[in-house]
Amino acid sequence: MDHTCIKRSGAPSEYPTYRLSMPMPKFEIICEVEPATRPDVMHVRHQIGVLSEVASAFLIPDNHIGRATVSSIAVAHEVRLMGGRSIACINARDRNVLGFQRDLLTAAAYGVNEFLFVYGDRPETGARSDDLTVRSMITEARAFVERTEMIDALRLGAATGLRPLPSWKQGADFLLTQVTYSIDELLRWRSSVEFDGPIYAGVMVLPSPTMARKLSADVPQLAVPQAIIGQLDRDRRSGVDIACDHIKAIYESEAFDGVHLIPVNRYREMAARLESLL
Repeated sequence: MDHTCIKRSGAPSEYPTYRLSMPMPKFEIICEVEPATRPDVMHVRHQIGVLSEVASAFLIPDNHIGRATVSSIAVAHEVRLMGGRSIACINARDRNVLGFQRDLLTAAAYGVNEFLFVYGDRPETGARSDDLTVRSMITEARAFVERTEMIDALRLGAATGLRPLPSWKQGADFLLTQVTYSIDELLRWRSSVEFDGPIYAGVMVLPSPTMARKLSADVPQLAVPQAIIGQLDRDRRSGVDIACDHIKAIYESEAFDGVHLIPVNRYREMAARLESLL
């Protein structure tokens, strides 16, 4: 495979045409791990070990879907100890400014310098904090680097839906798109966006038709097309095939720098398939 960095040209068309730019090491696969909800990170270590041959980096969720998990910064440190690259997710929901500053200090002490900032899902119990937003976390993190005179600058990411990109998100170093199931939808959005950093397209492995229906009901913007649900009804194992086909289409489009893969509990199958695919 000829892995390249791609830039959008000025040629008018329904979808953008892309020209090859400076070489990249590879088309990146950022693998999200299932976080630990108990004081034991062995399952996380196992995921990292299985996916290490295909993952460019590991994204560590933070209090996933409103449930308490082991600190994303602590797990990111574990990834570094295992020789991998980590991106620690930090959500605004559970923090005030002082708590966020504590997390940045902890991350600096552990050598963790890549982050994805998100607003955070509604918590299962209690109220959310409204002290922080993704925008204010990016601003505070940049100021933290200056105040502490850190030698290594932070690399900060933000998530985005397939909507016009707010101007403040241009201050991020990379973007992760919401999960989609249509390459045409992704390319229409990409043709409308100017962004200097890498953009990674979201891909989720659907482990069952039940989960696909639940996801559609709970998160309308991530609704799974009926055709895909029907395919899962016929073969519940086909979620891996669907995800691999989507990743292949994203790669071949030359419109994205990689994918943000959410393998859920199918990480073994995805690791095996991606080794042969990539």
